[in-house]
Amino acid sequence: KSHCCELLDTCNTLFASWYRQQHACNDKTTSSYKVDEEGNPIVSRLMTFITRYTPAPDENALLKHVDGAGKVDGSVVVALPIDRWTASEEENSFEGHGGGLTFWDGRTKRSANGTRGPEEIVYDTRSGDIAFIDRAVWHQANPITRGTRWALVIFYKVER
Repeated sequence: KSHCCELLDTCNTLFASWYRQQHACNDKTTSSYKVDEEGNPIVSRLMTFITRYTPAPDENALLKHVDGAGKVDGSVVVALPIDRWTASEEENSFEGHGGGLTFWDGRTKRSANGTRGPEEIVYDTRSGDIAFIDRAVWHQANPITRGTRWALVIFYKVER
């Protein structure tokens, strides 16, 4: 526990600041949530875990989903350093072996084949990258084809 406290505390601070910025235009008074002395929402971690992805079937991705089925106000995903114990750095390299995150925006966009649907936004993540995910946002961890990837995932609740 003590090994991760600084990282977890930093994630809490960054998430609270991000959440305040994301929701500022919708709630000018911030009356919908409790705030700290800096005006950021008070947040608590509902669940914190580390997940592993390998090229094996059913371990290579976490396909399209929404976190927490309405009980989570937002999430953080931190791409952890590559695994140097299960294979060489080259084998576990992020380069050209898939991975990253995809998000689906609620705005509709016309695809190449002429159909309309939510805009798909793909982020190619690297070790140390952090993603903030608002509640009810469809997203996925994209499939990898080689190596092992690790991610820290935190589900947050904003105190009301």
